[in-house]
Amino acid sequence: QGQLVESGGGTVQAGKSLRLSCKSSGPRFSSYAMAWFRQYPGQDREAVAIISYNGELTYYTDSVKGRFTISRDNTENMVYLQMNNLKPEDTATYYCASSLNYASTGGRRPSDYHYWGQGTQVTVSS
Repeated sequence: QGQLVESGGGTVQAGKSLRLSCKSSGPRFSSYAMAWFRQYPGQDREAVAIISYNGELTYYTDSVKGRFTISRDNTENMVYLQMNNLKPEDTATYYCASSLNYASTGGRRPSDYHYWGQGTQVTVSS
């Protein structure tokens, strides 16, 4: 899947929105699931949202359901995470990831993903 480059992080007040973007340079982007993970200091990465290869299936961790939306554009090799109604507990480093093992949303562990972006910081102030 090659290089993944994220953008869109920043600092916002609680209740506001941010949109994260991830560009893949891989030749088979449309064949595999994509995911957004986040990591708090001193903790393991957790899957926040996952989208299947064709965008028809999605998974969200409970804490972001109804607030975050993952989407992808296979014509542009892009995946997005729209984050609305942000909360201070959403403050973390967010990573884009691609899997060579999963086409759907079954991969929930960091070890299920083979390529990672550099991470983008999201800070939500109260």
